Amino acid sequence: MDTTPPAASTALLTDQYELTMLAAALADGSARRQCTFEVFARRLPHGRRYGVVAGTGRLLDALAEFRFGASELEIAAGFLDERTLDWLRAYRFGGDIDGYREGELYFPGSPILSVRGSFAECVVLETLILSILNHDSAIAAAAARMVSAAGGRRMIEMGSRRTHELAAPASARAAYLAGFDATSNLEAVRRYGVPGAGTSAHAFTLLHSGPDGQHEAAAFRSQIEALGVGTTLLVDTFDITQGVATAIEVAGPELGGVRIDSGDLGVLARQVRDQLDALGATRTRIVVSGDLDEYSIAGLRAEPVDAYGVGTSLVTGSGAPTAGMVYKLVEVAGVPVAKRSSHKESRGGTKRAVRLSRPTGTIVEEIVYPAAGTRPDTAGFEARELLVPLVRAGEIVPDRPTLRESRDLVAQGRVSLPWEGLKLSAGEPAIPTTFLE
Repeated sequence: MDTTPPAASTALLTDQYELTMLAAALADGSARRQCTFEVFARRLPHGRRYGVVAGTGRLLDALAEFRFGASELEIAAGFLDERTLDWLRAYRFGGDIDGYREGELYFPGSPILSVRGSFAECVVLETLILSILNHDSAIAAAAARMVSAAGGRRMIEMGSRRTHELAAPASARAAYLAGFDATSNLEAVRRYGVPGAGTSAHAFTLLHSGPDGQHEAAAFRSQIEALGVGTTLLVDTFDITQGVATAIEVAGPELGGVRIDSGDLGVLARQVRDQLDALGATRTRIVVSGDLDEYSIAGLRAEPVDAYGVGTSLVTGSGAPTAGMVYKLVEVAGVPVAKRSSHKESRGGTKRAVRLSRPTGTIVEEIVYPAAGTRPDTAGFEARELLVPLVRAGEIVPDRPTLRESRDLVAQGRVSLPWEGLKLSAGEPAIPTTFLE
């Protein structure tokens, strides 16, 4: 028997002004005008070389639940007229959406999402779309940089306690999409199938203290009896050298791993590796955690670290908690429209995009061109169309990519970047974006 609760409506994950615009458009007759809205980022977070599209799968799930039931209409009734409430009661998005595939890299101006339909049915989706894509893409971009810095070593997302409880599973999903190997968050395991990981915290070691002193060995013994010798023991609750010695004394040289959560991680990793090897535990892994970001991970690449646990920096986008994406009206009844506000300009017209690459696979340029125009000359480079159908006539396109497939796309994208695109130092986007009128 399926005990999964019914999905909650996502219709109120929005801003009030979207519904007041809807009311005005219904009143003056403009609500039915056919429009295109586009999602793009005018710029990348300062110094970043690329972005990662994340959250598309979550967005499509949320779109399917964007329905105004009785409780949603009760809230809207406080500021809307009956005609608008009747329209919302029957609302179902019936337009088309194209977008970059989840896991695709993007650059300034990339038309990441193209939403087409009546003004009314498109305008009410702005906040839902942006809140999901901005959050998940920010986490994924930070995670991708950390994965690059780790150089193939195991990465564990463990930031649930450093973000909102409802954002934690989405953060874990975005991190896994970008190349992390596992998460500590069990809701992400259940909801998205992200592999789980976790053993114990300092509290478990302290639990085994008593009036007669600290019983680290008892804590380790208890954990091994419960989880097996392949577990990872946290060895820095008291004295780390004694902690390692006790761990091997209790578990033997086949202990799965030890974790270091404080101190100078590079120095301690070397000391612990030497100690483990001297004790015959040559295959015992070293896991480090504790306020890591992409820069500290890169700084540990030369050290004998086998895995990283990353929390706060990851779930806050490592200094860029939003991807800075916007949702702008670019076409009305076939006529391009554009915003001209200083530093907030947009480019009018529905667009397509191709990415050019060398035969080696290295990307060199992105070209954005009018959707009604002809595909631009690629000057001998290999070209790949970036926008794919996501929704047609309100129905989600079947056979959408799995999270694993989107994860593979991120990995392919990182490999395709010019070498300077993987630098952690601040710089220009990895490839230029060319806009054709």
